[in-house]
Amino acid sequence: MTRRARGLAAAGLAVAAAAATAAVLVRRRVPVGPLRALSSTGRAARSAQIAGLTARVGTATALSKARSTFASAERRIELDQQLQLRTAEEVRATLGQMKGAMMKLGQLASFIDEGLPEPLRQALTALQADAPPMAAELAAKVVTDELGARPEEIFLEWEAEPIAAASIGQVHKAITRDGHAVAVKVQYPGAAEAIAADLANADLVFGSLALVYPGFDPAPVVTELKERITEELDYRNEATNQQLFADAYRGHPFISVPEVRMDLSTSRVLVTDLHTGATLDEVDTWDQAEKDLAGEAIYRFVFRSLYRLGAFNGDPHPGNYLFRPGGHVSFLDFGLVRHFDGDELGLFRAMITSMVVDHDPEAFRRAVVDAGLLAADAPVTTDEVAAFFEQFYRLVQEAGPRAASPEYASSLVRRTFNRESPVTRYTTVPASFVLIQRINMGVFAILGRLRATADWRRITEEIWPWTDAPPSTPLGRAEAEWLATRG
Repeated sequence: MTRRARGLAAAGLAVAAAAATAAVLVRRRVPVGPLRALSSTGRAARSAQIAGLTARVGTATALSKARSTFASAERRIELDQQLQLRTAEEVRATLGQMKGAMMKLGQLASFIDEGLPEPLRQALTALQADAPPMAAELAAKVVTDELGARPEEIFLEWEAEPIAAASIGQVHKAITRDGHAVAVKVQYPGAAEAIAADLANADLVFGSLALVYPGFDPAPVVTELKERITEELDYRNEATNQQLFADAYRGHPFISVPEVRMDLSTSRVLVTDLHTGATLDEVDTWDQAEKDLAGEAIYRFVFRSLYRLGAFNGDPHPGNYLFRPGGHVSFLDFGLVRHFDGDELGLFRAMITSMVVDHDPEAFRRAVVDAGLLAADAPVTTDEVAAFFEQFYRLVQEAGPRAASPEYASSLVRRTFNRESPVTRYTTVPASFVLIQRINMGVFAILGRLRATADWRRITEEIWPWTDAPPSTPLGRAEAEWLATRG
């Protein structure tokens, strides 16, 4: 294990969490198991769990180092592998029991940072599949408390076994009294309290990064995360956000968003149309042409929503997509949505225009200073600034087919928090960019996993309102025809 990888493990994922700057809620199919209560929801208790995890990992690391001092090369390799496995199990067990925001951050790190030791990545990935579901009776009680009657009375059919479980809630399949198949998301009792305790600890987690990156101001990041994740806990906010996207994409030829049943949704129960399709794991087995179409559909949805709707779903996670051949994608989970005003979108445009369209490094530097990303008096050259930020625009710098890759996605995380860069010491993350960073890293991780190839520049020129280029692909032409019918 490298010194960097060992440091990530011992730090309890703080750097990986900060790099993504947002929490993640995942859906995964799981077997029904015994109820595992949300443990230690108080701030002090949950802080102690994280501190205990770090201490145990640190002690194991020290012992392993001592034992390997006089060991042979083969024995040192064996000890290192044993340490990785023990560290992975400690992290998985602690975060899996905690649920809440810390578990979300662990899930996030599992697919965002290729630099983690493989056993740790596998353990974190297991958090997605092993999130223990509520007991059937407890889920029924939440529905009863929220809707005034047992689920068997509210719905024509109700499946007690959940079809998905995540960090703050789980999903059940049901049939409404008027005969529609729906997905019913039920929030875990105590989830709000658990996440509130984790968010109270966010100041400590992100504040410590200021010691490593002197230019980093944790206050906007912490404030933004607290506001967005607090909104996520109220399913009425999610219902409103999801219906906004459902209305915006209704009738779209390859993008679909489940409609919300507002009459059956409350602060802890969310009922939407049930969509079906292949998971990303299944898409991994499809041919590359289908993967390219899936990647293009995701890209179009994310950036059209941002630039045309002024909003996007800040949770581009593998569990939030369902796929069908031909580039058809259903988008799920709108708990973490960020809305942008005209001034914020204007900042994005200024940065894109100067970097990608005009290739004007001086103008780009002024734009990132105006945006609050870079200190105005940073003692670095303009070429260094451009080289540092250029990574986020690489896929759209020039026209022509470009393939996304896992290596590119991982490099975004590593280079953003590269302490060796002269620029990093003078950068920070303003509130309006917290989820933009999340979307960049998350979407490029998905595209990289698909190894999706497209002329991303031409596609993006269709989406940018200030260029409004004609369609350049079959999916683009289908989308243009749909837009024409909507005026």
